[in-house]
This record gives sequence, C-alpha cells and structure tokens, in this order.
Amino acid sequence: MDLITLLEQHQDTIVAEAAEALARAHLPRYEASGAAENTARLRRLFDLTRQCLANRDLIPMLDYARRIAEERFESGYDLREVQTGFNVLEEVIWKYITAGMAPQDYPQAFGLTSTVLGAGKEALAVEYVTLASHHLTPTLNMSALFRNPA
Repeated sequence: MDLITLLEQHQDTIVAEAAEALARAHLPRYEASGAAENTARLRRLFDLTRQCLANRDLIPMLDYARRIAEERFESGYDLREVQTGFNVLEEVIWKYITAGMAPQDYPQAFGLTSTVLGAGKEALAVEYVTLASHHLTPTLNMSALFRNPA
C-alpha cells in the first residue's frame, strides 16, 4: 500500500488518535479551545499534509504554518503548544505507516511525512521567533539582589 492510500483509508482514525494525544498533553490553550475545535484543527493539518505529500509541494504547508504561527502567537499560545499539534499528528501517522506498509517502504514514507511536517514546524518556529523579536519582553529587576555595601 502506498502512503497516500494509507492516509486516505485511515484519515478519520488518524485524526481522532492525534486529537486524543493532544488532549493527553494537557496544553492550557488547547484545553480552553475544546475537543471539537482541536479535532477540526488537526483535520486541517492532516488534509494539508496529505495534499503536500500527494503533490510533492511544501509551499501550502509553509504558508499554513506561517499563518497559524501569527494567529496563535497573537492569541497567546506558546510555541511548544502549537508544535505539539504537529508532533502528535506525525507520531500517529508513523504508527499507521508501521502497521500498514511493508518495512521496505518505511524509509520513504517516514522521510516524506517528516519532511512535510518538519517543514511546517520549522516555518512555525521561524515565524514565532520573528514575531517575538518585534515585541518587548519583560525583564526581571535583579537590583535588589546586588545591594551596594556602604
């Protein structure tokens, strides 16, 4: 079985398992958004991943990751929280690759999946750093720790 066929045959269970894994992570912002919204977000990420794999085109993933970074950053999400969504989906897809594909097909399937989702995670992180560099961050006032002995 090829990777695209595998993803199409198991798309609902892959997304459901990724949503369960995301819930187990107990991430504050994702807990606040609720299970239905989180599942819908993972569905969009899954569909985009499948599209990029089928078309061998990373541009839609890069554009999506940058847009999501901006939206989540402005909403106060931590980068780790958003990257966890990518990670749980990738882990579940890997599980289905090992269960449904021949071992000799693993390297290509893992490589393609990791390339698409890895490119998304990298674009997400770069955009987060860019956005954070334009915002003032609070610093600690450490002066009380260094009293001038007189």
